[in-house]
Amino acid sequence: MVSLTSRLRIGAARMGAAALSAPLLLGGFPAVAAHGMLPSVGVVVNYQSAAAAQDPDGARHFGCQFRSMCYGPDQIRAAYDIQPVLDSGITGAGQTIVLIEAYASPTVQADLLAFDSNWGMQAPASFQVLAPEGVPDFDPTNQLHVMWSSETSLDVQWAHAIAPGAAIVVVQAKSHLDTDMLSVTQWAIDRNLGDVISQSFGEAEMCADPELIAQEHAAFAAATAKGITLIASSGDQGAAQPDCTGSSLVLSASTPASDPLVTAIGGTHLNADFTSGAYSSETAWSGGGGAGGGGFSDLFRRPGYQAPFQADNKHRGVPDVAYNGDLQVGVMAAWNVPCLYHLIKCPPIPGFYPFFVFGGTSAGAPQWAGIVALGNELGGHRLGSINKDLYHIARSKDAASALRDVTAGTIAFPGFPGFAAGDGWDAATGLGTPRVSALLPLLI
Repeated sequence: MVSLTSRLRIGAARMGAAALSAPLLLGGFPAVAAHGMLPSVGVVVNYQSAAAAQDPDGARHFGCQFRSMCYGPDQIRAAYDIQPVLDSGITGAGQTIVLIEAYASPTVQADLLAFDSNWGMQAPASFQVLAPEGVPDFDPTNQLHVMWSSETSLDVQWAHAIAPGAAIVVVQAKSHLDTDMLSVTQWAIDRNLGDVISQSFGEAEMCADPELIAQEHAAFAAATAKGITLIASSGDQGAAQPDCTGSSLVLSASTPASDPLVTAIGGTHLNADFTSGAYSSETAWSGGGGAGGGGFSDLFRRPGYQAPFQADNKHRGVPDVAYNGDLQVGVMAAWNVPCLYHLIKCPPIPGFYPFFVFGGTSAGAPQWAGIVALGNELGGHRLGSINKDLYHIARSKDAASALRDVTAGTIAFPGFPGFAAGDGWDAATGLGTPRVSALLPLLI
């Protein structure tokens, strides 16, 4: 599988310290062996951070928030109507979120501590990093190692931000290769390691070995039988994916998101107040170096739950739902690898910790995993595969209260025409984005 679907754009220093002194460039599609998860992240540019004390409400902590260019947990929880659920005492307690990653992540625990400290959050109920087959030593000169470490920190922090009471388990594969990624996913499923599994990666379907796809689908069927919910990001290049060499793009849906047992997460541009988080509107994400992933599978037929929504295409469509992913209004996450390994020059200021703005559909995948964890606690049972329920809700009288139908914008990406958002399900933003406090009672 080929593209780790996170995008990284804006660097910001911690709590009033000086800005990072040099931009960090992480981009392109480095050539690797076929059938491997190939990370692709964007460009980091400099922004002076601002102390929280400068904001009378204490809701904005960084310069990019004052410039209307990034969100923290307070704003995202408000925009997607998550805060009322947390205020009611539902935090994901008793639930476990499993995050499938690759390679070592040397700063993930310290990054989480810095993230929690910055926003006054408690640590997760428990936090484990497991490498059932071992991982190579972290190599800061290896672009794949660096990119996967950023993805891991993003996933951990934002799953925790949405479901702060849930336990988090990071399962690391020894490489980004398909067989290794599937092996640790199968390991987690076999051991019933958690209630929801989030996968912030994907590849063009044509690049996956058909036998491996069959094995993966069987693993997902076993997970579904155990009541485990499967989440995957849909990609960051619109209707395209990196080709099997990582040297160019091809028109393709992304796997594992295209599996009908997986809930595929697309990307939007969220317009919300950068202090209060009050929701204004959303459009399909296209621009700023990326676009939400979407399209139709060449491997899977259209599942029955999609039939009422797309009669013209007989193939599985992605995404199912969406979430903010635009690089230009991304989410803050702590990530110390660039400073620790001197990939950029960081100021030697006491208390300094580097934060960056992340975007992409992989920012939405762990957050949807957190939403599922909240639903599990609220209902007192695992939700399992949620696709049939989501599509049923979208056809019900409660649709508008539970899901915001995103009807504007496209997922066009340079060189590739994009699908347009419209009424109902579409291959740009799926069924739309969640109003979590109204959605969860319907899901359970």
